[in-house]
Amino acid sequence: MTEKTVYQKLAEAIFAGDSRYIPGIFEALADENEAMVLLAAAPPASIREIAQKTGFEEAAVEKMIDPLFRKGLLFKSKKADGIRYYRVRQLLQMHDSTAVILNAPRKMLDLWKAFMADEYAEYSRRIEQILPGPVVRVIPVNISITPETQILAFDDIKQIVANARNLAVTPCSCRVIDGSCGKPKEVCVQVDKAADYAIERGTGRKLEKDEALTLMRMCEEEGLVHVSDNKRAPGHVICNCCSDCCLNWPSLRTGLGKFVVPSRFRAEVDPGKCSSCETCLDRCHFDAIGMEGEGETAAVNPDKCMGCGVCLVTCPEEAITLREVRPAEFVPS
Repeated sequence: MTEKTVYQKLAEAIFAGDSRYIPGIFEALADENEAMVLLAAAPPASIREIAQKTGFEEAAVEKMIDPLFRKGLLFKSKKADGIRYYRVRQLLQMHDSTAVILNAPRKMLDLWKAFMADEYAEYSRRIEQILPGPVVRVIPVNISITPETQILAFDDIKQIVANARNLAVTPCSCRVIDGSCGKPKEVCVQVDKAADYAIERGTGRKLEKDEALTLMRMCEEEGLVHVSDNKRAPGHVICNCCSDCCLNWPSLRTGLGKFVVPSRFRAEVDPGKCSSCETCLDRCHFDAIGMEGEGETAAVNPDKCMGCGVCLVTCPEEAITLREVRPAEFVPS
């Protein structure tokens, strides 16, 4: 039996050992010595401990730490007794951290694109089958237009921004890898610890709060969907997702739909106001709107609607509203 390479072992460590592409992504970013350091950085370890496990001199390990951190393969855990380092823990974390590095190797980005096209749907299905609950959730628009129903703090972009200690913006990892949609790339808003991380390693720039709100308004007008962590506290990142490049939506196409959960809201069309212009059809990411309403006006399929509100932002007749359909205590987890 052929001995596994250090890069295959790293792929196995993030549960992608059968991938044709992930070992190559590690190899594009780390030489063999750096790869050995990564393998040794689990569980989190000090430079001395990593040196002991690899047989390298401490000075040699220390020299590799910062490049691996900046490449998104190594992370820091700051404790009272010093800094400990740990390797990237799972594939989606690696996707987001490596795609946005400065001067990203074209070979790495091409491998990520091939992985997303050839293997991600099946990988996503396997992950969904063991998920205890959704990972991310849609947040309704409320920058350009505020829905009639009150948006609670954990669903409120303006409140998340207002309460943030630190904000930064990074490129969208999905559109850096693909980008065929042509939508803006520098739109992923990092909050607090995530902003600290992005600024420290040079992949993000600091945002003032008014800049963040202006950015969110632009995203809504561009038809991008706000997505955040599925938890009541403000998420560490607010993604602004397009319909084709984003890794969140294959979950809906596998038939499981467990990875991403809708917002508490659903869109509704007032047929008395709708002019049948079909603007909303082009805006909907989820094929949830058809011209099947009263008098051939737009109508929303509630089983498909994710409650993002992107459709209502550009409705010329203001015929679309968001209605709360799930109690606040139900979402998020």
